[in-house]
Amino acid sequence: MSVDDATQDVTSATSEVWSNHVPVPGTPEGFTARTTYPTNPDGVEVMLERWQAGTEEPPHSHPGDDMTVVVEGKMSIQFYRKEARSLLLDGERLFLDKGDGGYIRAGRVHDAKYIDACRLVYVHNGAFAFHLADAEVG
Repeated sequence: MSVDDATQDVTSATSEVWSNHVPVPGTPEGFTARTTYPTNPDGVEVMLERWQAGTEEPPHSHPGDDMTVVVEGKMSIQFYRKEARSLLLDGERLFLDKGDGGYIRAGRVHDAKYIDACRLVYVHNGAFAFHLADAEVG
């Protein structure tokens, strides 16, 4: 078997890239990640994420810009703006399917819903952190 023949059989289901995921403390149920090694505090942090269908992230933000590419599945993102102690919808809900990518600015409050089981490539500028929004959706 040539190298080209061997690579034709590799999928997200069979590749070792998607192994060794672990839960991340302080994040929602249904989320596991495999982070870069070793982590460079002056660079980007890259995670290969898996989300179970029907799981979701509540409104939150991250301290750095981020990029997500959907490798498999379907997800949605809703942005919010904070007014006083309330979170108000900021635009229409966005849907990302396999092959789609999106960017979110540092500090922008958003949620995420995983409609189908998802495999994502997530790139965060600097060290990753997850901050729950300190206001209620209103």
